[in-house]
Amino acid sequence: MSLNQELESLLEPVRGFLHCDTPQAWVDEAIKPENETILLRDHANCELKASQTAMWLIRKYAIDSESGALLLAWSKPYEDFVYKRQRDGLFQGKKNGLSAPLTPKAGFKHGQELIDKMVRLIKEEFHHFEQVIEIMDKRDMPYAYLHAGRYAKGMMSVVRTFEPATLIDKLIVGAYIEARSCERFAKVAPYLDEELRKFYISLLRSEARHYQDYLQLAACIAGEDISERIRVIGEREAELIQAPDELFRFHSGSPIQAA
Repeated sequence: MSLNQELESLLEPVRGFLHCDTPQAWVDEAIKPENETILLRDHANCELKASQTAMWLIRKYAIDSESGALLLAWSKPYEDFVYKRQRDGLFQGKKNGLSAPLTPKAGFKHGQELIDKMVRLIKEEFHHFEQVIEIMDKRDMPYAYLHAGRYAKGMMSVVRTFEPATLIDKLIVGAYIEARSCERFAKVAPYLDEELRKFYISLLRSEARHYQDYLQLAACIAGEDISERIRVIGEREAELIQAPDELFRFHSGSPIQAA
């Protein structure tokens, strides 16, 4: 199987899952040379936010406070870098990651499965974060935190407020965010320089798996058909992606000047 065939096989289910394609106007904005720093900064932020979301899910539902402290220690070097501009040598993800295994708490039968899938996701998101920062370092691009756009908040607006519906919906939201990331990597990659093109193509494999992991967890925990919730949340995601957006971000909508 050629690289192009492999990529198309990865993207086919992603495109089938999403309710719309990324507008070409967003792609045109993303590939402007003057937006490269914003694109990479926000990409780094998205990787960190993805890891933080996965950690929150584990801490909220699957482990006790002692194991929660292990997760917080794992994330500290990354959060210190983003929020405090502190960087003490290499990030922890390049070393050992978690200092001890996480122990699932009693009362949640899906705890170990949630831990296993989310820990693997966290490791990969931390690694991707490091890769983006390395690319920015090589290009003498200063890192600075960017205020989030409306996408994540807009997605959370459809999450139900009672359990286990809240957890199920948040997992479905996670699936859509990962799938959109995958689709956008594929959209912009052909227009980028060789280093970024190869990097974004390399991310497609893991991002495609991440959205499936989220969906599998949601279906398993629900124990019933969740297609209606997938549809509702997917329609909201498509609305946000297609609507005019004043702020350019990795998951922003159509640029307002081109709307």
